[in-house]
Amino acid sequence: MRKILFLLCLALVFSCKSKKNNTTKPVTVKPTEKPSNLVKPEEVEEIKKDRAYDIGKRLLESCNTSRFRAFSSSEVTDKVRQNATKEKISTICKKINQRNGRFLGINLIDITRDKKTKDLIFRYSIDYEKKMYKRELKVTVNTENKVSAIATKEVTAKPM
Repeated sequence: MRKILFLLCLALVFSCKSKKNNTTKPVTVKPTEKPSNLVKPEEVEEIKKDRAYDIGKRLLESCNTSRFRAFSSSEVTDKVRQNATKEKISTICKKINQRNGRFLGINLIDITRDKKTKDLIFRYSIDYEKKMYKRELKVTVNTENKVSAIATKEVTAKPM
């Protein structure tokens, strides 16, 4: 009986032996090129800066006044006009107002240029009455000086 138990233990030890793989090569990761790069505000045309700021501020101010002035075809692309309906904006504003309070203003954080499309992406921090939650606004202006995308999102606080 002892011999059988000893043989089973021995078989268990040898069967659990890890194998060494001598054919593994170190993996080299090529750095990927970023799809966009930062642009200095001085290098951007005034019309593009003004367009991004005005459209973003007008959209967020509509949350305070409950009056949304529709965008014109010379300001934004057709896709943005179709998505920026009075109903969609009012539901989004309700959620944001409950959580963040009244809109106070926006401040430019940075501007990036998309290398493929040459669009400029303006990133703003949004100031609200309640300072508990941070939100950002991204406004994309295309080469035709029209706003092609508007997005707002809540930003999680980064640990120090």
